[in-house]
Amino acid sequence: GFVGMLPLRLASIAAHGPSLGSWRRGPCHSLQRSSPSPGCRLPAFGRRMQSTVRPLPGERVTVAWAAAKAKAPLEQVCITLPPLQPDEVEIQVAFCGICHSDVHLIDGDWGAEASQYPLVAGHEIVGTVTAAGSDVKTITVGQLVGVGWQRSACGGCQYCRSGQEHLCDDQQATCSGGQRGGFAEYHRTKAQFVFPLGEGVPPEAAGPLFCGGVTTFSPFVEFDVKPWHRVGVVGIGGLGHLALQWASKWGCEVTAISSSPDKEEEARRLGAHRFCAMQGGKPEPGLEGLLDFLVVTAPADFKVPALLGMLRRDGRLCYVASSSIKCNSGHLYSDGMKAIMGTNTGSLQNIRRMMDFAGRHNIWPMVEVLPVKRINEALNKVRQNQMRYRMVVAIGS
Repeated sequence: GFVGMLPLRLASIAAHGPSLGSWRRGPCHSLQRSSPSPGCRLPAFGRRMQSTVRPLPGERVTVAWAAAKAKAPLEQVCITLPPLQPDEVEIQVAFCGICHSDVHLIDGDWGAEASQYPLVAGHEIVGTVTAAGSDVKTITVGQLVGVGWQRSACGGCQYCRSGQEHLCDDQQATCSGGQRGGFAEYHRTKAQFVFPLGEGVPPEAAGPLFCGGVTTFSPFVEFDVKPWHRVGVVGIGGLGHLALQWASKWGCEVTAISSSPDKEEEARRLGAHRFCAMQGGKPEPGLEGLLDFLVVTAPADFKVPALLGMLRRDGRLCYVASSSIKCNSGHLYSDGMKAIMGTNTGSLQNIRRMMDFAGRHNIWPMVEVLPVKRINEALNKVRQNQMRYRMVVAIGS
């Protein structure tokens, strides 16, 4: 996901301190007990006054899995969610995917503004709506829904008014900048950024679509990829295995490009018509001037001139993963009029388009699901790129 690093501006939290540290005397009201449930164990960073929690009116006390500091393992804690606003919904979380962005936030890779500890990550959320604010008209209690990287936007800037909410300067991320994410039993967020799941959608696999899915789907819409285009996908991983499926069902001729030869069979099963091995940051010979569109989904430093050499004279090179780009501008015009571009997640409209397209063509992420008690194991698998291809935690377990 793309990080919109904004501090949390909620008066109740400003008055009472960070949610994870707001421990008060009295019963754990939202859990309907006179004392916290066994799941609400307070770690060292949560023990302030008493081992019981009394929420303020409208607040929700919930179990969550949080990092106390950068690179720390997640611990099971109780957190207090702010009162539900008129334009918000509450979701009982069933599944939450783990994205590399969650790892970056937990490890503090994006700085202190993005990673405010204790930190509850998770932004590929699937669950059931348990409450809705008075102004919410499009989401109803009992619906199965999904949530992605973005939780809000200003609604008034040029980008929001033109349907590009993901480009809003005042957007808030689901789990960055002090927001509490989906590694919790309950989550509260703006209803505008919540998406109902249709019949037949596998809930355990849907979460990654709202981040990695739309990140790889949006380029096909935004950059006007045609069904007759020849499309290349660099990297067959958490993003690349989805990009292959989009491109194939889009009607394109698809070339999979990977440094892992053992992925050829799987790449072809996902829709690739051709497989090309990548060695030393360069593709093997034979693809020069072939592709109309090339999307880079792997966070590696590829030889940009070699990638541009695979494009037709008016081809486009699109990055959806963090990579170092070193290129002389002459490579863009000396052999035609080529372009380098990028995308970050996607608009609300593109998310809806993606979900419709996925349902129509039966496109779902390949996921590995672990129970929440193994959440640190799941995070380490993402850190070490050991999953094929998206990791999901069953919070409801």
